[in-house]
Amino acid sequence: MNFQLLLLALCQGFLLTNNVTFIAINGLVGLSLAPVPWMATLPVAGYVAGGSLCASLVARHQRAYGRRRAFQLGLLVAMASTALCAYAASSHNFWLLVAATMVAGYYNANAALYRFAATELVEPAFKERAISWVLAGGILGAVVGPNLASATRDALPVAFAGAYASLVGIAALSLLTMSFIRFPPLPLPNAAHPGRPLREIARQPVFIVAVMACALGYGVMNLLMAATPIAMAQCAHPFSSAALVLEWHVLGMFVPSFFTGSLIRRFGALPVMAVGVLLNALCIAVALSGVDLMQFLVALFALGVGWNFLYIGGTTLFTQAYRPEEKTTAQAAMDTVVMATMTLTSLGSGALITTQGWTWLNLGSIVPVLLIAAALGWLALRPRAGAVAP
Repeated sequence: MNFQLLLLALCQGFLLTNNVTFIAINGLVGLSLAPVPWMATLPVAGYVAGGSLCASLVARHQRAYGRRRAFQLGLLVAMASTALCAYAASSHNFWLLVAATMVAGYYNANAALYRFAATELVEPAFKERAISWVLAGGILGAVVGPNLASATRDALPVAFAGAYASLVGIAALSLLTMSFIRFPPLPLPNAAHPGRPLREIARQPVFIVAVMACALGYGVMNLLMAATPIAMAQCAHPFSSAALVLEWHVLGMFVPSFFTGSLIRRFGALPVMAVGVLLNALCIAVALSGVDLMQFLVALFALGVGWNFLYIGGTTLFTQAYRPEEKTTAQAAMDTVVMATMTLTSLGSGALITTQGWTWLNLGSIVPVLLIAAALGWLALRPRAGAVAP
């Protein structure tokens, strides 16, 4: 791994520290402040809804300011929004917390492009490994995020306000790291290469399947992950156990990144994504078998590895769907769909876990998993499924 890629992987680790801490505490803080229980995951939904709403704005900022300055702007927003979350928790203001997490969504949408920016720091032949290695930086978040939430839970008089405040420092560290990364200029549309309209790009089968796999794969993962701290609390597991489960879940999400790129290069994106579907099915089966700590841990770990194979495979597949001058438009479209799906699953997660319970939440996850499997089969049977867009 070259030094620039290593720094970007570190920024990915800081992003996941932020995201895992949010996942660990947003539902619980929401449950304590929400007017009615089903609104508990609104702060989780606010984060991804903000990302979905900001994806096109982020694309414009990337084109206008370039990768590094746009990423730095996202980190400044992260510092301001997490400070606002800390204030909202301290003042017991539920709707301000939801608004603050929505503002933080700009950072989420911005940093989601780290995986695409990684391909610009290496030769084209290494793009799969670049995506995989940068996402491997999430291991830092897997270790630091849950432990940070536990260690800072009572740092301020109001529970978890200190955890939000600590994320200001995490964003500041990422801002410093980002200042040392030099990205090549983004290719922009011009008279010679104007780029195709989005509707034409989006009609390609490879675009449809890559976006569908990433969106639904992320959606299933988010549906179950966001509900896990609440489900474990309902089953009388202590917060420390929920933090442990989330730690293993996020390790499952990112440890495989050390070899996922090599697997894709050897076997192709579609077979690796198919294994991701099977791991999602395994997660649901284990989750339905009981609610002991080990069953939560194994299910969430399998869910994490399944997400890794679907997300890295889908991202790699997606790079075949656009030309260089179309990348910001296409990437923004993908992340808008992914984050919109995450918004719906975050809302559904809170409603289902507080009204229907853990069993029905898992049963409901079977449908999107089957849809991903069908989409992968459809693309695999098409001639020249892996061809690069003309």
